Amino acid sequence: MAWFFGRKKKKEQKVEQKPASQVQSESISTTVNKDSSSETHSESQSTIASQAAVEKPTSSTEGASTSEVKTETQTSSAPDNGLDEAERYDRGLERSRKSFGQKLSALFTNFSGVDEDFYDDLEETLIEADVGFDTALEISEEVRDEIEFEHVSDPDQISQLIVRRLVALYTRNGSAEDNHLVFSKEGPTVFLFVGVNGVGKTTSIGKMAARFKGRGRKVLLAACDTFRAGAIQQLQEWGKRDGVDVVAGKEQSDPASVAFEAVKKAKEENYDLLLVDTAGRLQNKVNLMNELDKIKRVISREIPDAPQETLLVLDSTTGQNALTQAKAFLETTNVTGIILTKLDGTAKGGIVLAIRNQLHLAVKYVGLGETVDDLSPFNPEQYVSGLFKGLMED
Repeated sequence: MAWFFGRKKKKEQKVEQKPASQVQSESISTTVNKDSSSETHSESQSTIASQAAVEKPTSSTEGASTSEVKTETQTSSAPDNGLDEAERYDRGLERSRKSFGQKLSALFTNFSGVDEDFYDDLEETLIEADVGFDTALEISEEVRDEIEFEHVSDPDQISQLIVRRLVALYTRNGSAEDNHLVFSKEGPTVFLFVGVNGVGKTTSIGKMAARFKGRGRKVLLAACDTFRAGAIQQLQEWGKRDGVDVVAGKEQSDPASVAFEAVKKAKEENYDLLLVDTAGRLQNKVNLMNELDKIKRVISREIPDAPQETLLVLDSTTGQNALTQAKAFLETTNVTGIILTKLDGTAKGGIVLAIRNQLHLAVKYVGLGETVDDLSPFNPEQYVSGLFKGLMED
């Protein structure tokens, strides 16, 4: 087993940040955007109008009623870059895997035996990997119990013990986790996307739209983030790239009115899936949550069992701050699952464990790269394999 070498630095206490907020006035004007594929994400100010193309959905491996959830088949749509899901996880988690290997190596650089200082250092190492404070204490105690019971003193054996404890905790916490998306049995399915600005919310919508359109679904996007400059145009560019329709209003218009027009269009024109973008920054948290609640009420009034999913998008590179954001949304919003973006860009892959332990929410999708195909359904087994590959002996 090869380790990377280096000195471990003592942790600094994590500083939690809260999402900022900003709001503007409201007025509504709705347009529909659809065009051919485009490879750009520019934020042009033009609004493109066209008619919806009629697509008949294929037989679904992803559709289900709100009480009947089916697993998304991961092989029915061939990825453009030729990678299967296991390879995506392996590649996407490379930075986290190497970083943890370095931290574990540093833990044993000046190892002189198992004492209280060792357990303190172990807790710091785990916290630096973003598994969370409480989880770090839990793992440290489990490692302590096993070392004392087995009388382990060899550094290689102890390092393997630590990795095994982490794997066991990932597996244990995910055993009852339902990370499948819920679909409507009849009529349009609505997914509402929430999260602060900059986490990759609109990009996740665009990637998910491409995924489902490629599987024969008729997809509609709703640009309900009318407050952020360029947000409408960004979603419209994704619509052009994916070849799907976008319902949009003018900047500063009423987001709930845009949602209403989108739901109306989805019902009248037999869309299979409506993906709703929302604002991530208003004057304050109360205004933001009131706006989200208003959008949800409008959707539910038109489609009683919708939205089937309210997906909170978190940026994995922000670590513990992502948990702070999540807690703020969970206070007032019925979040049903997490989309964890930019996982390939962080060296702290332990964030999934922190989300499970602290938020008790399922991670449903993860971003494992920058291409349109790199938004993947969360697979706990492949995640653990990608995170600890090469660090654990067979």
